[in-house]
Formats: sequence, C-alpha cells, structure tokens
Amino acid sequence: AMAGETPDAHRLYERRENYAIGRVPMGGLFLTGAADVQADRIEIEIVAWGRGKQSWSVDYIVLQGSTTDDAIWSELTKVFESSWPSECGPEMRLMRFAIDYGYASDRVADWARGKGPSVMMIKGDAKAPAVLGASSPVEVGPMGKKIKTGLKLWPCNVGFVKEELYRWLNQNRPEDGEEFPNGYCHFPQYNLEYFEQITAEQLVTKSDRFGYKTAHWEKKRARNEALDVRVYNRIAACGWGLDRMADSHW
Repeated sequence: AMAGETPDAHRLYERRENYAIGRVPMGGLFLTGAADVQADRIEIEIVAWGRGKQSWSVDYIVLQGSTTDDAIWSELTKVFESSWPSECGPEMRLMRFAIDYGYASDRVADWARGKGPSVMMIKGDAKAPAVLGASSPVEVGPMGKKIKTGLKLWPCNVGFVKEELYRWLNQNRPEDGEEFPNGYCHFPQYNLEYFEQITAEQLVTKSDRFGYKTAHWEKKRARNEALDVRVYNRIAACGWGLDRMADSHW
C-alpha cells in the first residue's frame, strides 16, 4: 500500500477478533484513552498498547448530551477514572488521556484542570516535528484575556499520525503461528460503522498555481470520530513513552 493509502473498511471488519469488548486482552500492557468533543456528544476510545506498538481497541463509548451542560463532563470524569479488567491480572487504569482542545476549548480546559498530568489537552499543528511537540502553557482565557491556568497544551502532527495509522491498518493479518507485525491494530466485534469511520479520510495531493504539490487529508464521509479518537490515543501513548520503549521496558 502507498503511504497514506486509505485502508478497506470491509477488510478490517472481516478480520475482527473474538476478545471481549471492555476487557484488556493478553498482550495489552498499558492503557490510554481519548475523547473527541462534539456539540451533542463526547466519543471516547480506550486502547491497550503492547510490544512493537501493537494495539488493541478495548472499548468505544459514546456519551450523549449537550457539551454546554455540566452533566456530560461528569460522565467523562467517570470514564477517565474507571479501570478495565485485564486477561493478564489486575484491573488497569488509564496512563494518559488525550482530549482535543480545538472545539469547546473553555469547557475542555475547565474539565482538564486539576486532573493532573495524565490528561493531555492536544491541538493539531502541521508544523509539529513528530507525533508530539513540546507543550506550552495555555494562558489565554475567554475574550483573549491572559490567564495563568497551570494547564499545558500539546501540539501534535495529526497528519503524521494518520499516515502511520493507515500504514499499520494496511498490514496483512499474519498466518497462524507467525508474529504480528509492528504496529498491528487489533479490534473486537465492533460494527461496520466503526471501520467506516476509522477509514473515513484520504490523503489528497494537489498542485497550487506554481506547480508545488501539497498533500492534505480530506474526509470521504461526514462521520470520522473513530479516526480522530484513535489518532488522539496514539498521541497519548507517545506522551506515556511508547516511542522510547525498547523490548526491555515491557
């Protein structure tokens, strides 16, 4: 597959696995969570990570309700503070939780305040050098007023993460007895809509009037939240140190 080539949703659906939703399978060694905030709901994915950057989607949760109300943010706190049963022992908690700062920023910042460093407010930035750039303090409040919040904002190169993810999703499932390749993504019995969403974008190259080619991501369909929260989970995993881990760390 070419770089950025969109994976086939039906192919991913066909190769789903039989582990239980809401339970961390064997091989999952730490957990991240991520949230995408919309006007009328918050969508969350919980992901387990293991050796060779393999990942297992553990749960996909949609909280319904207006994000201008406090109620849904309390629900989000419950999810953030939850733990998940694991096939290899004790219940597991989230090591990092990424939430997009791009929409309803004031509400997101209010929610993140006081939750500690495991909550990462993230913002897409095409100039970020890799998955994650250096964090900067958020000091601008409503109406552009400068405030000291004690909160950090993490810039992240979302395009880079999408290309990497699509490369991982395009890998073939190994034959019986073979090792799973680095970055292989495992999914439980989610419905087809999930896989349509995670494959909802494509990398399009266009030339400007001077003949310079630029590549950017375009949606092929309206709903793409599953892709967004998976990208945010990858950023959360990077924040926990996934990219620095050699085999000895596991």
